[in-house]
Amino acid sequence: MSNAQPLERAVGEGNAAPARQQRSAEVLKVSTRSRPSAVAGAIAGVMRENGSAEVQSIGAGATNQAIKAVAIARAYLSEEGIDIVCIPSFIDVAIDDEERTAIRLLIERR
Repeated sequence: MSNAQPLERAVGEGNAAPARQQRSAEVLKVSTRSRPSAVAGAIAGVMRENGSAEVQSIGAGATNQAIKAVAIARAYLSEEGIDIVCIPSFIDVAIDDEERTAIRLLIERR
C-alpha cells in the first residue's frame, strides 16, 4: 500500500487494508491477484454511496484486472439504471518511499 493515499481499500484479494481518510474520494487498489468480480462489487458499492470511485493499478496484470472490473461493475449498475464512464490517466504514487507510475481510473456517472 502506498503511504500518502486517500481513503484506501485493497479489493479482491481477501485481505483488505484499514482505511485512512485524507480527502473525500475513495481509492480502490487493484493487483494482479484481485478478482475482477470482487473489485466490480466494490466499485458498484462506492458508486452507489458516493457517485464516483477511483481505481488504481500498477502494471499490466493489475490494469487488466481493473479494466475487467469496470466492465463488470457497469453491468451490475446498469441493472439499476446507473450508467458509468471511466476516465483513465496516469498518477504518481509513493510506495515504500519510491515513486511509481500507476494507472488511475476515475469512474463517474454518465
